[in-house]
Amino acid sequence: MRESSKGPDLPLTTGLAGCCCPPRQLSGPDADPAAEAEYLLEGLTCGHCVASVQEAVLALDGVADAAVELIAGGLSRLRISGSADEAAVRETVNSAEHSVHTS
Repeated sequence: MRESSKGPDLPLTTGLAGCCCPPRQLSGPDADPAAEAEYLLEGLTCGHCVASVQEAVLALDGVADAAVELIAGGLSRLRISGSADEAAVRETVNSAEHSVHTS
């Protein structure tokens, strides 16, 4: 029977990036990449709508990631990781010619 050799223990990184990418710097002293928020959006009908909202929201200070789940003809979901201000998110979505649903 062949004995397996265990290699050296390598330290794990605690950064936000993978093996070859530098970590993305978040803005502000209290930027929390683990914070998450979800918004319901009205008026999205296609992939172009999704791309325009995601691009605009990703440009906000404190946003680590943004993803839109398109539900054409219904309320689409915008999920944000980071510490973006809610008013800034609403204003940014509006500037992309869509709106955040208010219940």
